[in-house]
Amino acid sequence: MSKNTEIRGTATEQLSVEMNLSRLAELAVELGSDHVSDDARSLVERMAEGRFYVACIGQFKRGKSTLLGALLGDRVLPTGVLPVTAVPTMLRYGRSRRARVRLRGGEWVDIAPEELTQYVSEEHNPENAKGVIGTEVFVPSSLLADGMCFVDTPGLGSIFAGNTAATQAFIPHIDAAIVVVGADPPITAEELAIVQEVGRQVRDFVVVLNKADRNPDTERDVVKSFTAAALEKRLGRPIGRIYEVSAEERLQDRGPGRDWPELIAALEMLVRESGRSLVRAAGERGLRRLGEQLLVIASEEREALERSIEESERRIEGLRKTMLQAEQSLRDLGFLFMAGQQHLSDMFLSRRKEFLRLASPQADAELSEEIKQFPRRFGPRFRRRAMRAAQAVAEWHVLPWLEAEQTYAEQQYRGVESRFVGIGNVFLKKLSESGVPEFARMPNALDSDKGFRSPSRFTFERLLRVSLPASPLRYIADVVLGAVGASFAIERDAREFLDHLMETNSARVQSDVVNRVQESRGQLEVEIRKLLHEVSRIAERALEHARAAKAEGVSTVESALSRLRRIEEELRSMMEE
Repeated sequence: MSKNTEIRGTATEQLSVEMNLSRLAELAVELGSDHVSDDARSLVERMAEGRFYVACIGQFKRGKSTLLGALLGDRVLPTGVLPVTAVPTMLRYGRSRRARVRLRGGEWVDIAPEELTQYVSEEHNPENAKGVIGTEVFVPSSLLADGMCFVDTPGLGSIFAGNTAATQAFIPHIDAAIVVVGADPPITAEELAIVQEVGRQVRDFVVVLNKADRNPDTERDVVKSFTAAALEKRLGRPIGRIYEVSAEERLQDRGPGRDWPELIAALEMLVRESGRSLVRAAGERGLRRLGEQLLVIASEEREALERSIEESERRIEGLRKTMLQAEQSLRDLGFLFMAGQQHLSDMFLSRRKEFLRLASPQADAELSEEIKQFPRRFGPRFRRRAMRAAQAVAEWHVLPWLEAEQTYAEQQYRGVESRFVGIGNVFLKKLSESGVPEFARMPNALDSDKGFRSPSRFTFERLLRVSLPASPLRYIADVVLGAVGASFAIERDAREFLDHLMETNSARVQSDVVNRVQESRGQLEVEIRKLLHEVSRIAERALEHARAAKAEGVSTVESALSRLRRIEEELRSMMEE
């Protein structure tokens, strides 16, 4: 088949998808689902314009916003110390640089590009308190001229839970992805989970190792090897080349080019070879996703009409009783979960004590060996070097232990969590088998293997004020100690400082793990209750509509049933094409 024939075939298929989406939008209005209708019309619009979405995903502070700015040759997105992306931000082609924002329930409003931070930063829009549902920035970049749109997603692992939720909510709209990783830390379990979820619908990944200027060649090689192995294991397929870049260097037009030209070439090839098929695939995915949502609504409405009001009311009442029983079960299980938390806390206290028992003597010996190499004649310099050595030795022992403890904690937490999740899933299964059709279509069961729902916030405390006191008297005393050959007193202080660092930071590791257990338990309870109440809402809404139709008489019911059966048949036909 010639290239022109292939293009014509793709265009015909795309037109068919667009027509089905337009019809689906009309059916959504008929069923009273404005949300589905808006989504379908938006999808038709982006298909007609040939837009496909390349999401930039990765952990908080990977430099995603900076990377996108470097790709476009302009700092179009705000960056900073705090998380700065409360909602996904779309970067589209435009003849001039401009921006717009859309708030919940409103139209698009033009804003100055420099005002973007007021809507997408955690400082000015914490947990998306302003209700922003979309932000777009138009940039005159040749890289975006043929339909590719970049999406800056909220960082994973931010302390703001809504950021990760916003990224996951956008996953169904992703057509390709730039995965931004780093060396400190290397790719995390949370990043791998998102990549795996995206990988269920996306084939095209571009993996970028950013901030390459901050690490030596040998370390970057190790990180790339580890990242490639981890990603390929999760995705079950090769990921191709990992591009080493420094986005900040590119923006400042300094430093070596590294893999920057190759990265640009890879994105240009994505547009050239996959752009059309990605647009069509986006439409097909959207048609299935939105069609399934409408099919649930139509089926719920029809089945509620086919039952008697009394039968529906009995089922609703039974559901309410079951909900009360489930709430009591969750409260009872909460006490068991608390007992599990206490057990984990006690366990990690014992493990911390054992760590200190084994590691402290070894750390002390290493510090002594380090200190032997330092000149002692000038006391203040000797103190600075000894204290710095104590920090390095403590960090060398504590950080690897943190990684081991986090892994162990995750394993132990899963054991406690699985019992908790099990109760929720038993209840959901009970509902799905209760004979109520609405419940057979309820949301998927809870994930019993998700693990921690809260990120680690541990940072190594170096206690600089303790190690380097700004006291003139101490400075003079150190000068004297060095001059008279009594530097052993400084060495003793360094050993005490090392012990203090080991104690303080190992306690903070233990606290970090216990806090993650507590927060994850809270988030898990919210997930279970959200599923239960969604099931209740679906059933009660169907009953309300059925009661209104039956109050108008048999002819109204028959007409409604005929209309709903026609809609169901039409939706199934669309999704089978």
